[in-house]
Amino acid sequence: MEIVRASHVYKVFGRRENEVVRRLKEGESREALKTLGTAAVIDASFSVQKGETFVVMGLSGSGKSTLIRMINGLWTPSAGSISIGDSVVSQMSPVQLRQLRRDQVSMVFQNFALLPHLTVRENAAYGLRLQGRIPRSEQLERADEWLHTVGLKGWGEKYPHQLSGGMQQRVGLARALAAETDILLMDEAFSALDPLIRREMQDQLMELQARIQKTIIFITHDLNEAMYL
Repeated sequence: MEIVRASHVYKVFGRRENEVVRRLKEGESREALKTLGTAAVIDASFSVQKGETFVVMGLSGSGKSTLIRMINGLWTPSAGSISIGDSVVSQMSPVQLRQLRRDQVSMVFQNFALLPHLTVRENAAYGLRLQGRIPRSEQLERADEWLHTVGLKGWGEKYPHQLSGGMQQRVGLARALAAETDILLMDEAFSALDPLIRREMQDQLMELQARIQKTIIFITHDLNEAMYL
């Protein structure tokens, strides 16, 4: 079952984005049009099946992060469309977009994106707090379960600055998983980690995926990581 579809997606930054898209479609190069706008994504099409681990690989500056930010509606395509289920993301209202990010799509960021004034447990429960469906005590219990799953049992009362980079990334993963959304977006999630910790996180992600079968869209510039996942 197809859950995410991108169809001929373009993203141009600049005041003349429509002209840049038109001329790109006519065969002109990105370089030739750079004075009119920066073409970050050019004619991207793909589909992702429910429960699939889908990896987008490319060099730095190739538009990978721009692409993933269009999937959750942080950026709007200049042309083309991205759909989640039966809904076109760019046609959603602000309320619908908030609901999408709260209930259907979670994201794990490269720079961890933890809230420094919250404990590890509170960070892991943050997505549940935004959903507001269950009592706070149950939010924290579920956060503890996922922290244990990602290898951080007993660290719930610590603060992000007391954790190593690898541990902070685990908190980000626990937060995304605790929200129990269908889709998990991972934007260069492990690239800031040391090689040994990075492989450990890759292994952990694959072990979790074998059990929970999320739909994962994983962004990387590393060929070895892409093939491994």
